[in-house]
Amino acid sequence: MNNTLANRLAATARLVFGSRTVRFIAYLGLCAAYLQGGLVKLTDFPGAIAEMNHFGLTPASLFAVLVIALELGASAMILTGRLRWLGALGLAGFTLLATGIALRYWELPIGHERFMAANAFFEHLGLVGGFLLVAWLDFQENEYDG
Repeated sequence: MNNTLANRLAATARLVFGSRTVRFIAYLGLCAAYLQGGLVKLTDFPGAIAEMNHFGLTPASLFAVLVIALELGASAMILTGRLRWLGALGLAGFTLLATGIALRYWELPIGHERFMAANAFFEHLGLVGGFLLVAWLDFQENEYDG
């Protein structure tokens, strides 16, 4: 592809994908599972406690409260742009930790369940990468006194 065509395509794409609206939609998509998870746990707290117990996290009620606060709070930080980098790093760390706890595919026997858990494990690593990119972009675009 010649440079002129590439430049025209990039300019056209930038009109759509360079907008604040599309960027917000991208952030919303990245945070969607955490917003949904936090809201479901908040509205079904006994279910949230059961989930923490299932993964051996005690005291379960404390872990449930912390997870709800992190999922909703960090998502709000990303969506509003207030300390976006911190919210993104929080969800990246949480996702990495939760993935290691919940998706230990290597412990499963070879078969469909292991295959599905391995796919979910690596999809979650993709989310971690997305959150790291959000933090990196925020650092690039904003000067923080250090």
